Amino acid sequence: MEARKTPLYETHLKAGGKMVEFAGYILPVQYPTGVVKEHLAVRNACGLFDVSHMGELRLKGPDAVRNLNHLLTNDYTEMADGQCRYSPMCYPDGGTVDDLIVYKKGKDDYLIVVNAANRKKDVDHIRENLVGDVLMEDVSDSYAQLALQGPKAEAILSKLVPAGSLPEKSYTAVFDLPVGGLLCIVSRTGYTGSDGFELYTAAENAEKLFGLLMEAGKEEGLIPCGLGARDTLRLEASMPLYGHELSAEISPLEAGLSFFVHLDKDEFIGKEALEKAGRTARVRVGLKVTGRGIVREHQDVFIDGRKVGVTTSGTSCPYVGYPAAMALIERASRKIGTKVEVDVRGRLVEAEIVKMPFYKKEEQ
Repeated sequence: MEARKTPLYETHLKAGGKMVEFAGYILPVQYPTGVVKEHLAVRNACGLFDVSHMGELRLKGPDAVRNLNHLLTNDYTEMADGQCRYSPMCYPDGGTVDDLIVYKKGKDDYLIVVNAANRKKDVDHIRENLVGDVLMEDVSDSYAQLALQGPKAEAILSKLVPAGSLPEKSYTAVFDLPVGGLLCIVSRTGYTGSDGFELYTAAENAEKLFGLLMEAGKEEGLIPCGLGARDTLRLEASMPLYGHELSAEISPLEAGLSFFVHLDKDEFIGKEALEKAGRTARVRVGLKVTGRGIVREHQDVFIDGRKVGVTTSGTSCPYVGYPAAMALIERASRKIGTKVEVDVRGRLVEAEIVKMPFYKKEEQ
């Protein structure tokens, strides 16, 4: 199947974006500025990402909440209009279908944002498991999504919206907000660990919105950012990525997401399997690389010559200043401060188990 282009494809080319295929779309991995500068812009000033490849689903009807609670591990019983809530979605065996964010627009009316690579799979899974009076519609192709991320994001966006209209709290959203005259959903969310916003608008508005944001952010040092910085930022903030820290073979409990798994709910798909599994045999941990080298995914982790797990993601983290990785290791070996070795193409590289996240925005 041929890779698709987002509504901003030509914009990326004009800006010198190095284009690659990702999750079925052609997207910029970086711009001429390079990944490190893009990463640091998001930590110190602001960066703008095209995330139009993400999937958007509308869930509407009297049984919408019932279905959210049936499909997802988090609890959606009490949710205010404009609130956003993260959740894993599980198979009956406790493995993870995807992780996603639900936005409440109003009574019986929700927007579900899913990972691009999982869009079709998620739509099929949800459709097969809907119950009662509810309608689910895949509206992904009608939306473009931009992520404005960094400590100066609010100052930039404030130039384009009515005074006092931006969402103030993390994981809240404002629907039908005019941004430079373009109607958007604006949420205080992101995948970088820095403050920021995600903006959803009609696909035909994407280029204009991108231009308005870039112009508004000139004085604040706003630059466009690609997939490379998005990945280094999310890893530095210890955020899981589907296909790495979560998968059909990795449960949300193994990934350290128990806060988002409400086993006290009456039921949800996968609940029985997760309850039966009890304390997981393996857990997600953070690794600070203390030896020479960069650790990547799928590399074996050893303690005193004995394999205890495998890495799920790894890279150099420009802001904290050291290479880091996440790994799934046996529960008994998870203690903070434990020295480990990672097999990097046949060479053992020293690392240490450290507390996650590697970066917190309070450090700014």
